[in-house]
Parts: sequence; C-alpha cells; structure tokens
Amino acid sequence: MSPELEQCPRSLLVCEKGNFKNEKSRHESQALKHSFNCRISLLIPECGRLPVMLEKVLSNFSSYFHVQDFPVSTFLEEKWLDAVKKGGFYALSSKTRIDEDNVVAVLPSGQLILSLDKDTYEQLGLEGRPSQYSHRKTVRHIVTVDLKSLVLGTKKYQRVLLCLKERVPLKTDFLFTAAGGAVSLLDLLSKQLYEECRPALHCRTLQDLLCPSLIPSDLKGESGSVTPTQFLEWLGAVSLSISCDNQATSFLSTYACPEPQSSVSQALLCTVTGLISPQDVCKLLTEIRRYLDEPKLTSWVSLTVHGCADSPVSWGSAEHGFHKGGENFYNFVCFQNQDYWLHMATGAKDACPP
Repeated sequence: MSPELEQCPRSLLVCEKGNFKNEKSRHESQALKHSFNCRISLLIPECGRLPVMLEKVLSNFSSYFHVQDFPVSTFLEEKWLDAVKKGGFYALSSKTRIDEDNVVAVLPSGQLILSLDKDTYEQLGLEGRPSQYSHRKTVRHIVTVDLKSLVLGTKKYQRVLLCLKERVPLKTDFLFTAAGGAVSLLDLLSKQLYEECRPALHCRTLQDLLCPSLIPSDLKGESGSVTPTQFLEWLGAVSLSISCDNQATSFLSTYACPEPQSSVSQALLCTVTGLISPQDVCKLLTEIRRYLDEPKLTSWVSLTVHGCADSPVSWGSAEHGFHKGGENFYNFVCFQNQDYWLHMATGAKDACPP
C-alpha cells in the first residue's frame, strides 16, 4: 500500500448538543458565521414528498449574481462602501483555487479578505500575514482590509486605492449575494456584466432505507448508540447513493448502516446548490422546527450545509485551506423535542470550528 494511503489526513470534528428553545442556544450564531455555502442537503425520514412550507422556503432562497471581470478596487467606490457598511453583503471570487490562485472575499462584517500568492503580495504593498498553511517557505499571504473603517479621501483610503487600482489592479469573476435579496444588488451592478442565478433544488425519494437509531440525549454514542463519525459517514453514503446493506458480491469492500438501526419505508433527500446565504439557512432551520412540532412519523430531520471549497475563510474570518478536499461543513440533526445536534467539520488546513 502507498505510504500516502496508510496515513489518514488530519481532520477536525466539533460536536455539541442543545435545544432550540434555550436562550443561550448557538444554532443561529453558528450558522451566520459560516458565510459561503455552496450546497445544502435535507434528509427527512418517513417522508415521500416535500412538505409545502419547506418547499416554499427552499424555492424562495435568495438569488445570487455571477459577475465577470470585476475589479477589486471597485469595492472602494462610495456606493459599494455604503452597501458593505450596511452589512449582510457577501462576495467571493469565482473559479479561483485557494491553493494556486489569488482569492478574494468580502464578509458581512465588512472585511475584504485577499489570499495572495507570494509575487502578488510583494507587488501589492499592503501589510498582511503569512498563511497559516504555507509550506516550509511562505508561499501565500493573507491581507485583510476593514472596508467599514475606510473614509473617502483619507490617507489610509488613498493608499489602499493606490495599491488595488494601480500597483496590482486585481480583477476576477465574482459571486455576490446579500441578506437583503437580489433587489439590493441590482443598482450596484448596473455597470457590470452579470448573470442572475437561482439556487437549484433537486429532490429524490429513497425506498426502504436503513437508518441509524438516534437518541437525542446521547450525542457521543457513549451508551452503545451511533457516534457522530458513524452518523456522518452514513449520511455521506446516503447522499452519494452508496448501498448501506453490506451485501458483498464482487466488491472488495462493503458498507453497513451503523447499529442500532431501523428501516424506514421511505425518506426524502433534497439538495440545493448555488451560493446560499446564511440567512436562508436560518429560515430553513426555523421551518424544520415547525415541521417537527406537528405530529409526524419521523423523530428527526438532518440538515447539512457545505462550505465553498475554495473560500479563503470557513467560520467567521478563520482561514480556510484546501489540502485534499477543501471540506468545511456543518450538520444539524433536529429532533421532535426541539433538541439538536450540531456537527462542525473541517479538513487538515483549517482552524478548529468555533
């Protein structure tokens, strides 16, 4: 066996449990910290058709915009600064790779994040810090500009403008979205070449599905129940249509649903792809809670939110790196009694989730 295959890459999985009704619950704040989401998966056991209210929320996710050849210095124009200072603005460079290219993002906090290769950083002239995930020699730098603190005409503003407009006129495709919806961005994009996009919804019904038996009070699997790692592995297998019945035929390896387990006659798996705002995720969580409040056959619902693999950040402003898969995601398991499990996972080149 190859030495690379013998060594599993480091990964991080943070787990916590709580109750949605608890005033100290962190479910909403944690979702809002995860700014750039490219895919969500919703699994509802004992359900064959998407409930009307859940379908309404999923179908009304905010539009996002794909903008071509957008100069980074444009963020310093007065109308763009005003929009950023209002909050709830998200921008992420498109088709850029975090381990090879210059990657740019604007967070709802107003921070402009530049993840730059060595040559670009040295030419730019703005102060930054070495990437946490450089090799023996520093090959990438992270530059952070607080757009909310910039005031037109000041020396600081003029210096940042000089660097981004003349020294290194960075230009790239971007994905934009905003908590205020598409309307709040249309005026800003009037001089840009853009395409308005809608998140794509796809649902499929799974028949005779083996599911782990979950106990709300036992997150860690200490009493013989399913562990977080086992549950997430099973969830990934279901999402990828991998058989979980352990039937060995001509295959060298098999996978079985973890025990204890039970069989459900059907389950609904819905996926949404696109740039999905954290606010839309919070709306969906609220509707899942309402769904579970009504008498249903299922005792739990799973919601998984996948972060963009090439985003320069994961949670908040914590640096994100690619390594092998660029994974950074979180999962809520919502129970009928309003308890929840929250799993937060990242790969080898990420800070520990908050």
